[in-house]
This record gives sequence, structure tokens and C-alpha cells, in this order.
Amino acid sequence: MSKVIIQECENYDLETLIERINTAIEMLGGWDKFVKPQDKVLLKVNLIGPKSSESAAVTHAEFVRAMVRILKSRNCNVWIGDSSGGAIAGIAPTAQSLKVAGYERVANEEGAEIKNFDREGVVAVQPESRCEETMHIARPMFDADVVINLPKLKTHSAQIFSGAVKNVFGCIPGLRKAQYHRMAPEPRDFGEIICDIHKATKIQLHIMDGILAMEGEGPTAGSIYQASKIIISEDPLALDVVAAKMVGINVEDVPILETARKRNLGEGWLENITLAGDYELVPRLLRFKLPKRIRGTKKSNSKALVKIIDFFKTRPQINPKKCKKCNMCVESCPVQAIDTDTKQIDYNACIECMCCHELCMFKAVELKNQNRAAGLISGFFR
Repeated sequence: MSKVIIQECENYDLETLIERINTAIEMLGGWDKFVKPQDKVLLKVNLIGPKSSESAAVTHAEFVRAMVRILKSRNCNVWIGDSSGGAIAGIAPTAQSLKVAGYERVANEEGAEIKNFDREGVVAVQPESRCEETMHIARPMFDADVVINLPKLKTHSAQIFSGAVKNVFGCIPGLRKAQYHRMAPEPRDFGEIICDIHKATKIQLHIMDGILAMEGEGPTAGSIYQASKIIISEDPLALDVVAAKMVGINVEDVPILETARKRNLGEGWLENITLAGDYELVPRLLRFKLPKRIRGTKKSNSKALVKIIDFFKTRPQINPKKCKKCNMCVESCPVQAIDTDTKQIDYNACIECMCCHELCMFKAVELKNQNRAAGLISGFFR
């Protein structure tokens, strides 16, 4: 039976973070179970783009600092690594993102080493699913003796929820991420790719930064929510099942998690998960806003309504008043559906991956309800 530890933690005070994380690890068997002196330990952060730690879009730099301090005190060699999404001028903004998030500063101050996944080389692996090509994963994931996943507690406009399971997508370097979005535009198919990455790598521990969470239209354009939680498990799916339940989401609501349950990535049933720490039952985060794509299904148990909601989709639209013309959306679109000059989206080509919305650092890509679908819903209630 998988075990998930939930710790209450209201802020990013360094000593408090260290104490709370260490207490949780003791409940899982202690640090000796996971690391030993001289181990190369990779902290795989959530670095979606050049966003500050206070934005709640990335793993907070002080959370990372606490992990570095803990591991350095055990004589480990610590790496901090990831690959950002999107592209600016044809280049993934990982180097800039590492600075903006504060990881580069933390590494310099604490004696850790930065691993920019876009520059570290790859290892070719053969995926277990029906993915048709060899998968290339960042080499530090294999060179490290221990990998610790540090996801952020966030909702996701396209995938509904982003946590420990999805965070491994950053192991795909640079612009190759767009290729996988083209290959798997459907969320369940995309979930197969995420599971393939987990199966190919050996992540020993998952520690979620849920102190400042993101609600609404995450993973970058949502709002900050003070969740005050640290969630830890050896099982990424069990961790996400618990974290998602906190915000009012079930596994069945999240295609990636549903796929992970079918692929036996971990424990996908809440009743089979043991909770420990500050809670014996899953706490509910009150008034936590869910993405538009799921809100409607939470208002009724009507099967007919749920079927119609499937047609009620949002689509991205670029707000010219907010657009800074950085072209992140244009260059990040897997199917080149956005005009460089006008920023108009060709919806016939659009695969609704929401990369443009996810990766816009200025919240200029907004999600609008499709008129046709809105008409269907309106007619249903007449």
C-alpha cells in the first residue's frame, strides 16, 4: 500500500521547510533509505518558463534551497535541473528561466550544480507504449545516482491537473516537446508518453511544493492560492491522487492520471493509500478554483449534461492588448497554427494542446468558449 505524507507549512522560511521535510522523510523510513554520502542527487524541478518563484508557476527557489541544504548536510553532490517549455527566437528559454526562478542564485550560494537539460545531452530509450519512435530523455536523469522530483501543486487548462506525474515532461529537452504534442494531441495519448518517461527513468522520491499553489487556468496563467502543504511520497500517482482530491479533482477527471492508473504507474485508488503526517484524511482546499474545462461537470451529476459538456470546449485566443509580441506562442505551437504578424490562430490546424496558453508569460493567450458549443449548452437548458 502506497504512503503519502502531508505536512502543513505556511511559508518558505528555510528552517521550517527543512524541519517539515525531514519530519516527513522519517515517516517514509529516513534519508538513509534514499541517499548515501557522495551520491549525485538530481532535483528535478518544475521550470515551465521564465517565471519568478512568487508566481506559483515554478517550484519555489527556497523550497529548492531547503532540499539542497538537507542533501549537502548528508555529503551528497546536488544537481538542480529541468528543461523549460516553449521557444523564443527558436531557442528554449531554459537558461533564462533558471535565472528568473532563482535556481542559479541558489546553486551558487549553496554549492549545487545547475543542469540545463537542453545542453546536457540525451539518452535514447524505447518507449513501452505505442509511441512510434525512440524517445530521447535528458542525460542527467540517468547520470544521477538518485533523482528527486519536485513538482508544483497546480491546475492545468488543458490537462486539468499538473503534479508529480506530469512534471517529468521536462525531461524531454528543448523543442522536442512540441513533437510529442503533435504525436499525441489527445490527453489520454499524451498520458501514455508521460508514463513512458516514468517507466524509462528511476525517480526515487517525489516532494511537492504545495505551499503557494496555482488555481484556475494554470500552469502559468492561473491565480496564486495559499495551500500551505508539502506532500511527499515514493509513489507519484498516489501523491497526485491525494493532491488532486484536495482541490476537488478525481483521477477520472484527469486523463493523464487515468492513463497512469491503467499503466500501473502507482496506486490510483484513494482508498488504498495510507496518509500520514499532519492529516489522517485528505484535507479539502476551500474555494479552490478549477480550470474552465472541468468546472461545468462539477455542477451536476446528470449523465446527459456530462456528455454535452464534452462538446463544451474552450479554445485559445490572443488578446492584442496584453500581447508583447515575443512570439513565444508562435514558436511553441506544435502545428504552426499561429500567424507571426497578426497572431491569429488557424483553428482548423489547432490541435487544442494549449501550449500557447500554457507558455505565454504575459497571460495574453486567453481561453474562450466556442460559440457553437455554447449554443448547444444553452439549448439544453431551454
